[in-house]
Amino acid sequence: MKLNGISLNIQPEEMTVSEELDPHEVGDQHLMTSIETPMREGAFDLSDEEKKKEIEKHFRSIMHVLGLDLTDDSLKGTPARVAKMYVEEIFSGLNPENEPKVALFENKYQYNEMLVEKNITLYSNCEHHFVPIIGRAHIAYISSGKVIGLSKLNRIAQYYAKRPQVQERLTVQIGKHLQEILETESVAVIIDAEHLCVSSRGIQDVNSSTVSAFYGGEFEKKSTKNELFNYLK
Repeated sequence: MKLNGISLNIQPEEMTVSEELDPHEVGDQHLMTSIETPMREGAFDLSDEEKKKEIEKHFRSIMHVLGLDLTDDSLKGTPARVAKMYVEEIFSGLNPENEPKVALFENKYQYNEMLVEKNITLYSNCEHHFVPIIGRAHIAYISSGKVIGLSKLNRIAQYYAKRPQVQERLTVQIGKHLQEILETESVAVIIDAEHLCVSSRGIQDVNSSTVSAFYGGEFEKKSTKNELFNYLK
């Protein structure tokens, strides 16, 4: 596995956060506890409509605690709007039913070089503070005999982005998913993103961005990486 372009010789089950760390420190250090998105048992017992009703109720309580007047015309519809946005839009990737349907095609034209999809727009949310992560993904693969429709690369990246995330996990999830469906280890994913939990709160650094990378198969070779980097310039 590779995170931030560095080879890590650890297994998914080893990626745990020390019990000595304070929960606030975990968030401030942007640590992740696993490659899989942490989901509780029974996560899909409620329908989307039931989830929206529950979220609306609880968000109404949050607004009330903050002191907002929920009888105001501008605010009274906000809890329902937020609930709909959470379930149907920005966190829709939590529901496996929304996973993009993918069809593979035979590589009949015998294109055996790398294929690169650049500048895929990503909107995600930091799982530590629930504020946006905004960036671009670059995806490359070398066919093992199968090819995929270009738009599916965008859809898969956005599917994993539409959930509370840590950028390293997002990068690995996209990469491993593409390796599985494309039936090739030769997949690369690079994400360059800005985190509003860094720029709008905390250190409030508006100029920094974070780059993470996943390299598999042929992309672990320096020459193949350099070819990819040249395409991305």
